[in-house]
Amino acid sequence: MSRYALVTGGSRGIGRAVCVELARRGYPVVINYNSNTAAAEQTAALIAAEGGTSELLPFDVADAKAVEAALEKWQEKHPDDYIAVLINNAGIRHDQLLVFMQDGEWESVLNTTLGGFFHVTRRLLKDMMTSRWGRIVNMASLSGVKGLPGQANYSAAKAALIGAMKALAQEVAPRGITVNAIAPGFISTDMTKDLDEKELKKMIPVGRFGRPEEVAALVGFLVSEDAAYITGQTISVNGGLYT
Repeated sequence: MSRYALVTGGSRGIGRAVCVELARRGYPVVINYNSNTAAAEQTAALIAAEGGTSELLPFDVADAKAVEAALEKWQEKHPDDYIAVLINNAGIRHDQLLVFMQDGEWESVLNTTLGGFFHVTRRLLKDMMTSRWGRIVNMASLSGVKGLPGQANYSAAKAALIGAMKALAQEVAPRGITVNAIAPGFISTDMTKDLDEKELKKMIPVGRFGRPEEVAALVGFLVSEDAAYITGQTISVNGGLYT
C-alpha cells in the first residue's frame, strides 16, 4: 500500500508550507481546505513545480458527516493506498475578551480545532493501526501552552488538542504510530497579519516572527523514521518567547 499524507487546512500559511515539505519527502499530498479553492490550487502548483504530486480534498473538518463522506470517497478512489501521515492543522481565530465573547465565537473555534482533530483522526486511525505505521502531528499553539489574553477560545482549543495528543499517543504507540504536537509562536501568515508585528517582536528573544517553513521543517522530521521514538510530545517553535 502506498502511503499518503493529508494536511487539513493545507491551502495557506503553515499548512501550505507543510504540504510542500511532505511532497519534498516523497509523499503524495492530500490538500484539505474548506472554501478557498484558488489558494489550495496555488499550493498544488507549488508542489507540482517541485516534481511532487497532490490532490485537493475540500471539506469542513468541523462537520462530522462531511469528513466521513469525503474520506470515504477518497478511499474508494484509492483502494490500495492509505493515509499514513495526518497533519491536523485546520484552525480558526475569533479573538475576543471572554466577558464579551459570543456563543458562536467560542463554539466555532472549538469545533474546528478540537472537533476537526476528533473527526478526521478517528476516521483514519483504523488503516494506520492495520498497517502498523502512522504519523500524526497536531498543530497546537503558543496560545495553548501559555495562554494569551483575548484568546480564551483559541487557547482552550489548542490546550485540549495537546491533551488529546498525549492520550492518543499512549493508545496507538504499540501499533507503530506516533502522535505529537507542535506549538508555534508568532509565525508570519495570513492568520497573524492583523497583529502588531513591530511591537510583538520586541518580546521575542530572537527578534522576529517565524516563517512557515521553519514549522514545516519540524513536521518533516516528526514524520520521518528518525523520529520513531518521539511520541506524546509538544515541541515549541517560538523564537524563545515562552520556554
